Amino acid sequence: MFLSSDDAKAIADKVLAYSRADACTVQIEGGLDQSLRFARGGATTNLASAEASLRVSSHIGGRIGSCSISHFDDEALAAAVARSEEIARMLPVDPDYVAPLGPQNYGFSNRYDETTANLHLDALAGAAARVIEEGARIGVDTFGCATTARRFDAFATSAGLFAYERRSEIDLSATARNRADTWSGWAGAHQFFADRLDAEQIARVACFKGAHDATPVDLEPGVYTVVLEPEATTELAFWLMRAMEARAADEGRSFFTRPGGGGALIGEKLFDEKLTIRVDPADPLAPEAAVGFEGLPHRARDFIEKGIVTTLYRSRVWAQKTGVEAIPFPRNFVMSGGDVSIDDMVRSVRRGVLVTRFWYTNIVERKNLLLTGLTRDGNFLIENGRIVAPMRNMRFNQRLGDLFGNIKALGPTRRTWRAAGDGGAAAAPAMLVEGFNFSSKSSGI
Repeated sequence: MFLSSDDAKAIADKVLAYSRADACTVQIEGGLDQSLRFARGGATTNLASAEASLRVSSHIGGRIGSCSISHFDDEALAAAVARSEEIARMLPVDPDYVAPLGPQNYGFSNRYDETTANLHLDALAGAAARVIEEGARIGVDTFGCATTARRFDAFATSAGLFAYERRSEIDLSATARNRADTWSGWAGAHQFFADRLDAEQIARVACFKGAHDATPVDLEPGVYTVVLEPEATTELAFWLMRAMEARAADEGRSFFTRPGGGGALIGEKLFDEKLTIRVDPADPLAPEAAVGFEGLPHRARDFIEKGIVTTLYRSRVWAQKTGVEAIPFPRNFVMSGGDVSIDDMVRSVRRGVLVTRFWYTNIVERKNLLLTGLTRDGNFLIENGRIVAPMRNMRFNQRLGDLFGNIKALGPTRRTWRAAGDGGAAAAPAMLVEGFNFSSKSSGI
């Protein structure tokens, strides 16, 4: 179910009118989603769904009780409010309680396009067909998923705040495997505007990478120079951004804590000067939402500028305790790039690896920013400036501080694909890095 701003506000106003709590917040989200999956030359499933949900949170004496529903008739709304108030009265007082926000000033984030929002399954079939046809042409099996969405988010408080945003999305992910089923290649893209998604380019890249009949070579675990394609860079940068939390730094639990526990390392140069990461609702490549968690506005700001930490995100709870500005966690970010092509990066490597992307990534040691994960869908061994063979996947264990402190070259920044959902997809460049730690081999393709 897709609600307009007026419809969402009318529902939120009803909920607030039913409330007898000290304060109340209403979050409504939903939309229309369509997807088409394909495998080995044809469509396998298609799906269209419409849904919406509402969460009401009642604040009573420093306690917060919440109730979620998916029906918005008057009886359901009144019952949800009553239930949330009942829950609030049963809970202990929250020592970290903060009252709801009042009205805020939001910038504009251009993430909605009527043409994209009104696409039908035939458009997804057309995108999938480009991949299937290219796979048939060069002799690889193709698999993937094409999706489109029209979604909204609304947030209202009894203190007078009402915020509403909408977004359109289109996404294509394509995997190609050789007929021996020993090797795979991948390409994909996520866009808010359908005319920016190039299905033919995605098809060409995925199928070209997957079309290797040679048996992939094994590489012994060790430290190597790597060329990371933009999706691989994005995955690592995402975990770096996720760690940039002020509370953890202030409490001595973070990579961003001063030695000896003396607060956060704001203003310190922790990374290579080539590293700049920015968040901006108005950015044309990766616009952040205008409205963040609990209604906090997203503003254009650098988190890292030329290797110097300039901003950490900060919850309203921690902002209240420390007396500084609350900054919402960003789902979208832009990592500044350079002008070195992937081909030129490869030519500069004596022995190393070209990595298409990572998956199953997670932090192992938060204070040291030690990340683990696996390569996926396209490793290539580089020797003497040339790609010489496809290479089996590897597990890595890598300290992100070391990695982002040792950048040798960056390519142009472009919007990337990440299986994060909720309108999240960053913009990042290809990156040449020395000293990347592959810890073990993987048998998966």
